[in-house]
Amino acid sequence: MTALGFGIASAQAAPPKLAGGGGKKVIVLGAGVAGMTAAYELSKAGYEVTVLEARSFAGGRCQTARKGFKLTELGGETQECDFDEGLYINHGPWRIPYHHQSTLHYTKEFNVPVEIFVNDNDHSYVMFQHGKGPLAGKPLRKGEVAADMRGGAAEILAKSVKQGALDAQMSAEDREQLIAYLVGEGYLTNDLAYKGTEGRGFAIPPGPGVDPGPGKPSTPYAFADVLHSNAWRVLTSVSNYDQQRTMFQPVGGMDRIAKGFEGAVGHLIRYSHQVKSFKQNAKGVEVAFTDGDGKPGTIAADYCICTIPLSVLRQIDIQVSKPFKEAMANVAYAPVGKIGLQMKRRFWEEDHHIYGGHVYFDDPEVLSLSFPSTGWQSKKGVILGYYQFGGQAAKVSALSPAERQALAGRAGDKVFDGYSASIENSFSVAWHRVEHNLGGWAQWSDEERAKSYPVLCEPDGRLYLAGEHMSYIGGWQAGGIESAWQQIAKLHARVHAA
Repeated sequence: MTALGFGIASAQAAPPKLAGGGGKKVIVLGAGVAGMTAAYELSKAGYEVTVLEARSFAGGRCQTARKGFKLTELGGETQECDFDEGLYINHGPWRIPYHHQSTLHYTKEFNVPVEIFVNDNDHSYVMFQHGKGPLAGKPLRKGEVAADMRGGAAEILAKSVKQGALDAQMSAEDREQLIAYLVGEGYLTNDLAYKGTEGRGFAIPPGPGVDPGPGKPSTPYAFADVLHSNAWRVLTSVSNYDQQRTMFQPVGGMDRIAKGFEGAVGHLIRYSHQVKSFKQNAKGVEVAFTDGDGKPGTIAADYCICTIPLSVLRQIDIQVSKPFKEAMANVAYAPVGKIGLQMKRRFWEEDHHIYGGHVYFDDPEVLSLSFPSTGWQSKKGVILGYYQFGGQAAKVSALSPAERQALAGRAGDKVFDGYSASIENSFSVAWHRVEHNLGGWAQWSDEERAKSYPVLCEPDGRLYLAGEHMSYIGGWQAGGIESAWQQIAKLHARVHAA
């Protein structure tokens, strides 16, 4: 799909080569990753750039909550993160696929070290309550489910092939090769039976001497019980393209990327400047704003690159064509909720030997809880206590921060004894209630991708849009970066063609 142009891989690994801006003035609206990308590359090329940012800090959704970080959701109470020094939660973007070379271009450019993010862990748990049979509602090791499901399925298929069920569809050589594959995939014995594998774990681990000596292998679950538990639904033999088993994260928090950009373009940013209107004519653009003291002002330039989310932008008075304005109205934004829970001790490592990865639930109010991929074997850590989308995220967002913590605690108690009692404090976010975002990311329908998206990819007069919403890599920083690259290349070509 990626080779055909329909994938979600990063399409570019480096920014366009620009030169000869000649002092042309460009206003960039928004100091998120997309806005700072545009500002950085344009300023290097000789453009005179000014960035207007509504917040008092840069990064947009590229945020990390650590001690002292404050957030007030619309209609909600102010939260101040009270994690211990050195602990944090990436409540915005929190992982980077290897093929998002555009994001990794800037971590390297700004000397932001990255480390492995453990995105899958067979030793973690699956907790599905809505299945049937003796395994429903029990925490199951993901690796045990994977071994037994694949082993059982491989046994059934291998025996069917051996008994001639596929003689009409496959040659004898094909059948032989398929059986060989199934024996390896399902850990089958010579008689094509699945009787377990040491990879699913031991009931008694091997050790020194005669006792425990070789140990005692664990006993597989009955294949029918695994089937009816529904726990197999989390399994994929090949990772999703944007969700590899190992990914990257910046050392010290995702906002290190924002800080890297800020170090390069911070002098161009006017913080706490909220856009009130945008006007344009054949000669240039004018943006009206209020500053941090509430004082109004205006700024003029030759062009404008706007990275404000469409959920926010369509509420601002902007002078654009009717088709452009209609297209902006035709994309929804995802309700998204996250919570970070500081734990008194790293019981998941100490008691359960889980290092990174996720616990999967079939409860839509939780979906998953995730363990940190940093601070191994230290005393404390911050767990991502839930990650919700859609209607369930909207529902949970109506709760107070204390109630959200209690909800996350109850979910964790279903898997770990004493989970909720181990929570010291928390920090949560409902992105659809964050003033300058009003949603986690853009959600384009197939119809509007075909109808409205192409309209917004082209400039309206002297206004260019950029951001994750202007890409097929929605919700990822790479989408914002590469949309900025594309738009500044168009702007630059226009300047040189004039």
